[in-house]
Amino acid sequence: MRTTGVLGVILMVGLAGRSAAEPLRLHPDNPHYFLFRGAPTIIIGSGEHYGAVLNLDFDYVRYLETLQRDGMNHTRLFVGPYCEADTSFNIVRNTLAPAPGRFACAWARSDVPGYANDGNKFDLTRWDDAFFARLTDFVATADRCGVIVEVNLFCPYYGDPMWALSPFNPANNINDLGPVERTEVFRLDGHAGLLAIQEQMVRKVVAELAEFDNLYYEIMNEPYARDVPDDWQRHIAAIIADAQSEGPRHLISQNIANHQAQVTDLDPNVSILNFHYAWPPATVGMNYALDRAIGDNETGFKGTADFPYRREAWAFLIAGGSLYSNLDYSFTVGHEDGGFELPEKQPGGGGASLRGQLRILGDFLRGFDFIRMAPLPAALRGELPDGLHGFVLADAGRQYAIYLCHEEPQPQAAPAELLLDLPAGEYAVTWIDTLTGAESGGQRLRHEGGALALTSPAFAEDVALRVTGA
Repeated sequence: MRTTGVLGVILMVGLAGRSAAEPLRLHPDNPHYFLFRGAPTIIIGSGEHYGAVLNLDFDYVRYLETLQRDGMNHTRLFVGPYCEADTSFNIVRNTLAPAPGRFACAWARSDVPGYANDGNKFDLTRWDDAFFARLTDFVATADRCGVIVEVNLFCPYYGDPMWALSPFNPANNINDLGPVERTEVFRLDGHAGLLAIQEQMVRKVVAELAEFDNLYYEIMNEPYARDVPDDWQRHIAAIIADAQSEGPRHLISQNIANHQAQVTDLDPNVSILNFHYAWPPATVGMNYALDRAIGDNETGFKGTADFPYRREAWAFLIAGGSLYSNLDYSFTVGHEDGGFELPEKQPGGGGASLRGQLRILGDFLRGFDFIRMAPLPAALRGELPDGLHGFVLADAGRQYAIYLCHEEPQPQAAPAELLLDLPAGEYAVTWIDTLTGAESGGQRLRHEGGALALTSPAFAEDVALRVTGA
């Protein structure tokens, strides 16, 4: 591991100079977006598979510097109650699957051998100071690189191989907590005293990271995958809030569902509603009235091509979301610069080309006063052809961000026709190539009001449009 070295230049989507004020928060003028260091912020990332701290072989300094270089301002992090085997989900060189003897977490090792992946068992009554030093250095390095860290506290055990590696498993600790099934670990009662240990871990993590402004906490990754009860999630959110009651208050995220769901009983401690695999982005409209930031903080498992992830990112953010992050399997141990060449059998994608395309999206959105914008699908008049989707983010009469994409890549590029409902006025109209960022068709026109007919450049996958009042 290299040392962090001299302070780097902070590059950040929405960053306009650091303020000593408060941590990342919802923007007071539009709580669908973020305020960070005095600037309106949208969060965009393409990151490793959450093992950057718990995997002792991973060079997180090089990784975070790569995110900075590529214009990303988000990474997602697990803190150690959960890790994976090297066969999990068929992921090649999975960063969440440390080599034998190279797994670290919140708890110190005992002097009793027998941990499932080499080394001694854990003592759940003692902290591992070296782990917390690594965690705080990671967040400090992210700070210097302009990266916001999602600190994810827990994850359910999808199967026996994951449970076999958990420090919570009685076979992996010396604390004689009694038997507990992997499906009963996250409960308010009936799970052998683990709740108190979970609470202590939450308070410890919050205390260690209190000084940083570049993070938020997520209660649990994919609780719905194993029916983790809502009362446990609310309890943990309350513990996070209470642990911050006399210090800086970091935002709390809840992972709601894969694809889409409508939140009907919002936890008042939760400020970010995060979804996974949110294409098409209907879940944004379903929850927009809650006045919370809505994120798509994991997607992947759609093969190694860039298009599915680029499309999901553009559609989700133009539909009114404010956070997007995908799994990027080009980051591995030994390839922390994101240069690992993805094998065809890898379940998801990533790489410098995708990160470059996401940077174009960030640049496009930063070109607007997006705090004043909201989803406006009705601005697209008439019906688009079958298989073509359209999304509009707008401040009516002043600025419009429009995204068109095909359901599947087309064998031949062709233009698209659309009708855009605009009030009378003068407008500048520019098309943007989502692969290269190149602009075309720039024109200024006077419109008498109503439906304006526009023709896009030829495209086989997607294209974007910027319309601003002159």
